[in-house]
Amino acid sequence: MAITRVAVIGCGLIGRRRAGVVSEDASSVLASVVDSNAALASEAGAEFGCEWNADWRPVVARGDVDAVVIATPNAFLAPIAIEALRAGKHVLLEKPMGRTLSEARAIAAAAAVAGRLVKVGFNHRYHPALGAAFALVSSGTIGRPINIRAVYGHGGRPGYELEWRGDPALAGGGEATDQGVHIFDLIAWFAGVPSEVFAYTQSAVWPIAPLEDNAFGLFRFDSSALASFHTSWTQWKNRFTFEVYGELGSVEVTGLGKSYGTETLVTGTRNREGGPPRMTRREFDGPDESWRLEWADFQSAIRDGKPYMGGPQDGLAAMAMLDAVYRSAATGLTTAVG
Repeated sequence: MAITRVAVIGCGLIGRRRAGVVSEDASSVLASVVDSNAALASEAGAEFGCEWNADWRPVVARGDVDAVVIATPNAFLAPIAIEALRAGKHVLLEKPMGRTLSEARAIAAAAAVAGRLVKVGFNHRYHPALGAAFALVSSGTIGRPINIRAVYGHGGRPGYELEWRGDPALAGGGEATDQGVHIFDLIAWFAGVPSEVFAYTQSAVWPIAPLEDNAFGLFRFDSSALASFHTSWTQWKNRFTFEVYGELGSVEVTGLGKSYGTETLVTGTRNREGGPPRMTRREFDGPDESWRLEWADFQSAIRDGKPYMGGPQDGLAAMAMLDAVYRSAATGLTTAVG
């Protein structure tokens, strides 16, 4: 079995989580960890028993590095990804796919020219309740989807506005960019890319304007289906819900484990004679395997050329939806996606 030699750039919480998954996978080797904060890079190098570096440029140019994982603030995703692709590396970058739709397009174009894989870190697709719900919807169990409702949020933490997510230059956008892109990706995965959106954003509590701590919106599809979303940094008790209603029934996913609560799938079968539907409930209370499963998916694509989730078109779809949300919120008008 070919071994993929990997460099992880960014040694914060997510970068270390990615580094741990890479180092535990028998088909990959963690060659280097990188962070501009040399102390963080050194700590991560000691933790994972690999070399560390404070400069990403020489690392992505190395001939003995096959793939690069990028877990940095949003401003650095596109420049590092494009340089790594030009150096012939496969790239897994954390969501979003850059700060803007134009940056996402530049990454996709660089991947096409280089003939290398790009995967965007949409790990929610690998959560078991969402995977089971997708299987039910795609098999036609609930009939033609007619609407989706999604809520995702947390309450931040003291000093949240001082972190890089509160800096427009580093983040690009607020909560819609942060957690919203996960919701947008799930909506597009389940129902395809919508045609238009009407959205509002709000800077309600955290002093981060012009960034938003809440975003609300309604997507419309050419099929006439609708999808509503609310993504929030003022959801004081962490919450995740994703509901899909069809002509024949529904699926509802709640929780993502840990502070979001036990991951649960409730399936409803419509009672055509009226009255409550028949409901079934499944709980998925095991450890979060989404990061490992996502890496395995990427590895299969690298080694065997297998199709994988979260490719450039998936990343572009979520970014097109995000771009339309911000344009609608700025103008107060219904806005086309794309």
